[in-house]
Amino acid sequence: MTKYFTSITPIVNIYKKPSKKSEVVSQMIYGDSFSIIKKTFKWLKIKTKEDNYIGHIQNKSYSDYLKPTHKIDVLKTSIYKLPNKLKKINILPFNSKIKVTKNKRKFLKFEKGWIDKNCVKPINFKEKDIFKKIKIFKKIKYKWGGKSYKGIDCSALVQICLNFNNQYCPRDSKDQARYFKRNIKLKNIKKNNIIFWKGHVAVALSNKKLIHAYGPLKKTVVMDLQHTIDRIKKTANLKIICIKKI
Repeated sequence: MTKYFTSITPIVNIYKKPSKKSEVVSQMIYGDSFSIIKKTFKWLKIKTKEDNYIGHIQNKSYSDYLKPTHKIDVLKTSIYKLPNKLKKINILPFNSKIKVTKNKRKFLKFEKGWIDKNCVKPINFKEKDIFKKIKIFKKIKYKWGGKSYKGIDCSALVQICLNFNNQYCPRDSKDQARYFKRNIKLKNIKKNNIIFWKGHVAVALSNKKLIHAYGPLKKTVVMDLQHTIDRIKKTANLKIICIKKI
């Protein structure tokens, strides 16, 4: 039986190789869990529980597996030392998962402190609109491998919305394009369809607008659908490879 551990740091970089000079290929956020493939004094080679992603993290700031009870449903929220807002300890990003142990007035206690009740949902909560939260990342900077308010990439923007709604989604866009099976033609595109280019992905907000974490503009942006298609063709010589319905 696989033994899992839980990350108890708000944001943890996952590196391609066991070195801080290596490429950051993804991140874990608070409450994400993983198994250990290989362990050294400074580094762990891990496989994440949420998306089976393999990489390296520094050997620190994790615990035995914690079964979460709640998740953060805002872009970021503060952790407080006491059940009031007088002293902030740290910040939790969207979709962090916590194990609540105490309920006091307008606050919930978990292993690292207290958070505002209004910033969480029960772990089993699902939105009717699976991409309802995607616009909270508008204007957040583009960061390769990022998954939070500090920076996010195009495939993480898709993945984090599905994960928030308790749905599996691969980490990388090439794997997402293979994972989702239902194909849509461009002329039939609708809200929440997912548009794939080689190495890039966007989500349709309507048949005319989309949202994506777009490297050339260095942030998450809402753009005209046809303008985006034309721009990517002109600047990167890439055509849409598929459009998927979840």
